[in-house]
Amino acid sequence: MNWPTSDPFLFCAHHRDDYPASDGTMAPDASLAGRHLGRDFAEHQPWRMYHGRRVPGFPRHPHRGFETVTVVRSGYLDHTDSMGAAARYGGGDVQWLTAGAGIQHSEMFPLLRDDAPNPLELFQIWLNLPRADKMVDPHFTMLWNEAIPRVVETDAHGRIVELTLAAGAYQGQRPPAPPPASWASRAESDVAIWSIRLEAGARIELPPVRPGTLRSLYVHTGQGVKVASRAIANKRRVEFDHPGPIVLEGGPAEAEVLLLQGAPIGEPVAKRGPFVMNTQQEIRQAYLDYQSTGFGGWNFSDNGPVHPGDQGRFARYADGTRDEPT
Repeated sequence: MNWPTSDPFLFCAHHRDDYPASDGTMAPDASLAGRHLGRDFAEHQPWRMYHGRRVPGFPRHPHRGFETVTVVRSGYLDHTDSMGAAARYGGGDVQWLTAGAGIQHSEMFPLLRDDAPNPLELFQIWLNLPRADKMVDPHFTMLWNEAIPRVVETDAHGRIVELTLAAGAYQGQRPPAPPPASWASRAESDVAIWSIRLEAGARIELPPVRPGTLRSLYVHTGQGVKVASRAIANKRRVEFDHPGPIVLEGGPAEAEVLLLQGAPIGEPVAKRGPFVMNTQQEIRQAYLDYQSTGFGGWNFSDNGPVHPGDQGRFARYADGTRDEPT
């Protein structure tokens, strides 16, 4: 579920849960007996409750000093935070949250269909912030599926490769801008987050990058691929520290690969739980600040609020403005 990462990335989790139909309250219509409710991460199960006790997900928890990027492939998430922002998003949407000086948020997985299963698949990626931006004001951004570029290429044998760009340009296509204080907002950071789907045997040459940029390719679906002529099995990661182009070839079946790319921040990293700073003293201060301020508090009766079942995709920002996909 959790994959290794390299600077400037801190964490990458691939969540894939085959949730059953809802019981009518956005909770699973299935027995929860025998599950470790409050901490249900059993990977042998077809689906997990995570920290949720009725609706699956991650009830309120704090962050400081980094960003979360949530790339949803299927299913829905309900977001609520201590800034007053809220959202329901899914099916190709990307949520980008700069925790900065501190925020509490809740990420729940509402099961919206009571007449069919509710599969969920997403990547949760943590991107570090440099020392100068660790204490910026929190910032919440939605990148709607309809605005995210998808580049389709055909190789010399007519086989298709499709790239979905959550961050970083490709062939002149550029996704919506990341938050203003993000490491990804700096051109020299060379940050890219791409989902790459290859038909069986398809071939693509990924472009060169700036010297010093690190690239990780995670093969997560299919029967393996070839990277620079080397066979890479499914559920494996390949890291490149050279800037030249990379030849990627599909295996015997359709395959999918996640690319995480970026120039290292190159600063000390101190991590504990939900906080990422540069020193252990800053970590201790983060805990003290959270205990005294609650990073803005929590003005909700539920630690894991969900939006009404008939609510579509939307975002309400901290200033009260509302946004919906078009």
